[in-house]
Amino acid sequence: MAIYRFRISFEDFDEVVREIDIKSTQTFEDLHKAVHRSTGYSAEKSSSFFVSTDNWIKGDEIAYLPNQRKIDRGVALMEKSKLSNFIEDPHQKFYYIYNFDRPFDFHVELIKIILETDPSIEYPFLVKSTGEAPKIIDKNNFGAVAVSANPVSSEFDFLNEMDFVPEDTEELEAMGGRGINAEEKSDDTDEEEDTEDADEFSDNDNYEDEYDSKDDY
Repeated sequence: MAIYRFRISFEDFDEVVREIDIKSTQTFEDLHKAVHRSTGYSAEKSSSFFVSTDNWIKGDEIAYLPNQRKIDRGVALMEKSKLSNFIEDPHQKFYYIYNFDRPFDFHVELIKIILETDPSIEYPFLVKSTGEAPKIIDKNNFGAVAVSANPVSSEFDFLNEMDFVPEDTEELEAMGGRGINAEEKSDDTDEEEDTEDADEFSDNDNYEDEYDSKDDY
């Protein structure tokens, strides 16, 4: 009996890594549960290991809590599959999908084979833990998903409202005179100041027209 040391990393979070020592006679279910003792995720989720090529192309599947279709197809079960029966290479790789309802993908690679067990260690044993596992957002928590999915557009709309400037005096009056500079104006503003403001808007319009015409070139 040997000890396999596996490096487990998130496919999309390279900085999060776990290294686990496990007996060759233990099962994929043992490895599956050891991984999630180290991530803090619930192990009771439908998940699968896939025998993988060096390029992470998935082959034979070893499943935990498979659906009926996979059972009917005769998929290998984690609890009945010893690790040693699927190790064909000293650097054997497995592609691992955790929780098919809201999946995380992992790369699992055999990085070391230890020929003797340590009687003082209970296997599986977490050798190394780097980085914090990403949080899982409940798919039924629509509010949290909406906030995280669209934060930029919400801020953009708010800024557009703050920066809106009426293009003519009728719109300004319809808004109760509340333009960007409204607070700086007093109630006794005379007609001459209104004329200067109107000219200012007119100048801006001409400037924008001139700028737009230059873009045509």
